[in-house]
Amino acid sequence: MRRIIWITAIMMCFTIIATACGAKNPESVIKELGKVQNKMESYQAKGTMKLNTSQQPLEYKVEVWYQKDHFYRIALTNEKKDITQIVLRNDDGVFVLTPRLNKVFRFQSDWPDNQGQVYLYQTLLSSILNDESRQFASDNDAYVFDVMANYQNASLARQKIWLNKENFAPSKVEVSDTNASVMVEVTFDEFKFDPKFDKNAFDTQANLNAGAAPAPAPSTTDDGKAANPDDPNKATGTDANGEKTDGSAGAGDNGAASDPNQSGDAGKEEPKAEDTMALPSTFQEMQPTYLGDGVAWKDTQEITFGGNTGVLQRYTGTYDYTILQTQPKDVAATYIPGELVDLGFTMGQLTGDDQQTLTWTYEGNEFRLTTSSDMPLEEMVAIAQSVDGEPTK
Repeated sequence: MRRIIWITAIMMCFTIIATACGAKNPESVIKELGKVQNKMESYQAKGTMKLNTSQQPLEYKVEVWYQKDHFYRIALTNEKKDITQIVLRNDDGVFVLTPRLNKVFRFQSDWPDNQGQVYLYQTLLSSILNDESRQFASDNDAYVFDVMANYQNASLARQKIWLNKENFAPSKVEVSDTNASVMVEVTFDEFKFDPKFDKNAFDTQANLNAGAAPAPAPSTTDDGKAANPDDPNKATGTDANGEKTDGSAGAGDNGAASDPNQSGDAGKEEPKAEDTMALPSTFQEMQPTYLGDGVAWKDTQEITFGGNTGVLQRYTGTYDYTILQTQPKDVAATYIPGELVDLGFTMGQLTGDDQQTLTWTYEGNEFRLTTSSDMPLEEMVAIAQSVDGEPTK
């Protein structure tokens, strides 16, 4: 009997020692994560992103390709609408592509180095490694880190990151606001280290052609310069027929859009009724569900902007702003001298100084929110994110 007890005690000691040796402390895990970050050559990730930032949660498929040193391809797909937007970074710059609209925005930017993305592995690793107050836990097959969130949206305060214990691949991310409410969730279904990509994987034209509906292919501008650098709110390019397009919409004293065929100050002249074409039968007006505190809808009018018919909604109160909605025709790559803005479900483009315009595409529509510079970017983003409900009748 004593022998059995003695053998059992020895076995328990070996079990405890083996368990202790197999467990990793936070310091060793952090050290290994640093090595992973330094040695990483490429990766491919697939997953689902859920946004709880509006009245109705939005869900998107996310696919990320990365190749050292600065090649990125991020595809955000709304499966219900079968619409994909692609963000590319290559040797030519940063591009936001909407293949279905045959539309390209080009930026001179150091994205994503200057702003993190919740679905990028580099962002997650940096968040863990740079937060000295990080909290560490072990959960079944994953290491869980609770760290500060460092995103463009200042309302996102903290995030939990689950990394696979075997290879440190991400499995899940939850980003919370200051009230500890989960606003963004990303679940990774697949993650591969060091995949080999095709030579055209990060090519702008190849990605545009691969996802576009049958239509004349656009031609990227050679010099990459804005046609009118003094007016950063004026988008310029060429349409599928090679004709130049231009226009601007603004919120001046009366918040109205300017005539896109004239070069006066934005908001000073109402579009003429005879110049406004009828809206297409497929057009459905969409309105934000969040207007901002102390802001009310003023009116809506049909206008023609850059050769496209649309509606201009005007809002007034604490902030005066307009939202222009159009269904643009195929256009060429347009250089935008602005900055990328992460809207969660898509990437927007912010241009202008005294008067700022946030441009984004959603469900085949292009939206331009224009206001004076006293409206915080967080408010502009919140309004843009709320344009996601059922179209108004």
